[in-house]
Amino acid sequence: MSTSNASQQVRHHPGTGTGLGQRRLGIPALVFMIIAASAPLTVVAGGVTSNYAVTSLLGIPLSFVVLGVVLIVFAVGYLAMSRHVHNAGAFYAYISRGLGKPAGVGSAWVALVAYNAMQIGINGLFGFALSSFLANLTGAQVPWWVCSLGGWLVVGILGVNKVDLSAKVLGVLVALEFLVVIIYDVFAVGVAPEGISGASLEPASLFTTGVGAALAFSIAAFMGFESGAIYNEETKDPRTTARRATYIAVVVIAVFYAFSAWAMAVAEGDSQVVARSQEFGPDLMFVFLADHAATWFVDLANLLFITSLLAALVAFHNVVARYVFALGRESVLPAALARVSRRSGAPVAGSVVQSVIALAVIIVFAIAGTGHEYGALFPVLTLFTWLTNMGAFGLVLLMALTSFAVVGFFRRTPSGNGIWTTTVAPVAAGVALAVLFGLIVANFDVLIGLEQTGVLSWLLPAIVVVPGIAGVLGAYWLRSARPGVYAGIGRGGVDPVELD
Repeated sequence: MSTSNASQQVRHHPGTGTGLGQRRLGIPALVFMIIAASAPLTVVAGGVTSNYAVTSLLGIPLSFVVLGVVLIVFAVGYLAMSRHVHNAGAFYAYISRGLGKPAGVGSAWVALVAYNAMQIGINGLFGFALSSFLANLTGAQVPWWVCSLGGWLVVGILGVNKVDLSAKVLGVLVALEFLVVIIYDVFAVGVAPEGISGASLEPASLFTTGVGAALAFSIAAFMGFESGAIYNEETKDPRTTARRATYIAVVVIAVFYAFSAWAMAVAEGDSQVVARSQEFGPDLMFVFLADHAATWFVDLANLLFITSLLAALVAFHNVVARYVFALGRESVLPAALARVSRRSGAPVAGSVVQSVIALAVIIVFAIAGTGHEYGALFPVLTLFTWLTNMGAFGLVLLMALTSFAVVGFFRRTPSGNGIWTTTVAPVAAGVALAVLFGLIVANFDVLIGLEQTGVLSWLLPAIVVVPGIAGVLGAYWLRSARPGVYAGIGRGGVDPVELD
C-alpha cells in the first residue's frame, strides 16, 4: 500500500473518534492561524517597545528582517519535508524521522512544555490587560485572575469545536489588529518629529552590543511558525496548503513588524524612541494615539489589544491539543488522549488536557500574587515574562533540531529535490538558529527582567529541557519494553511497515 493511501485510510474518519476533522482549512484560514499566534497588535504595542526599552538599540526594525530571512531559509527544507510527513505533532514527527525516535520523543516533551508555557504566559498578560481596561472604562476593580479565567473559558469552548470556527474567529480578530496598527503607522509617518529616517534599518544600529537580546526578543513574534505543518492533516490540500500559507505568513510577519517598528521610531524620533519606550512601555503606542486620534479609536485599540491576546491564546491552545493528540495516537502518551469529537473532529482530549494545565497554573499564580510587592503588575512581571521566554527558548531549540532533521530525512528518503533544499538551506538555517538559541541562553536573565544572574536564569530553562531528556530516556525504555509502540513513533498512527 502506498504512503498516501495508508495515511488516508487511517486519518480520514473523524466519526470514529480517532482522527482529526479533515479538509477544513484553506490557505487564507491557515495564514490567519499562523499570524494569530504571533498576536500582531501585542507584538507592536508590547514586544517592540520592550525591545527598544531593554536593549537600548535603534535597530529593532532590522531584527525582524534578519529573522524573517533566517526563517524563510529554514522553511525551504522544512516545508519540503512537510510534503512527505503529515503529522499534527510536526516538530516531533520531523525530528523522529530525521534524527531518530529518541530525539523525537524528547523534542515532543520540549514542545509540550514550551507551547503550554507560551499559552499560559500570555493568559497572564490577558488577565492584566482586561482588568486594567475594565477599571479604566467602568471603575470596576476586577482581579486579573478572574479576567484570565474568563479568557480560559472562551478558549476552552473554541478548542473543542470545529477548527474552522477558531479560524473564522481568529481571522476577524487578526484583520482588525492589522487595521489598527496600519492606522497607527500612517499617523506615525505623518507626525515624524525628527523627519523620515532610515537609521533604524541600518546594520550599525542593530549589530552592536545588545544584538543578542534584540534578536531573542524579536523571535517571539514568529512563534506561531510551526502551525502550518501542525494543521497539515486538516488542510484542503496537505501537499501545498501548509507550504504556501507558511511562506505567506512569514513574509507578512517580517515585513509588517519591521515596518511598524520603523514607524514607531519615526513617530517618536530616532533620538527619543528608546527613552520613550523605557518611560511608557507597552502604553507608548496608545499614548501616541491618544494625542493624534479620537478617544473612541484609542478605546477600540485597547480593546483589540486584549482580543489580540485572546487570539494568541486560542492559537497556542490548539497547537498543544494537537500535540497531545499526536502522541496519544501513537501511544507515546495514553491512547485515550487521542480521542476526538465525533461532531467536530477536534482533538477534545488534548484540548481538555491543555485547559486543565492552564487552570492549575493560573490558580497557583493567583495565590502567589496575593499581597505581592509587584501589585497589579504581578501577572505581567512573573507569569507572562517568565513563561513566554521559556516558550521561546524551547521553540528555537526545536527549530534548530528540525533543520538538521531535514538533512537526515532526505538522506534516507528519495525526493527529487536539489541539494539546496535537502542540505544547504537546512544546514544554514540550523546553524543560524543554533546561534540564536545560544544568544537566548546568554541573555536569558535580561529577557526575564533580572538585573543579575539568579536561580530563575537556570531554573526556567531547566523546566523546558529536563522533560526533553526524560523523553529521550523514555523512548529507549519503549524500544525494549514496547517495541510495537517504538516502531510507530513519528508515523502518525500509520502502520510503519506500510510506510517503509
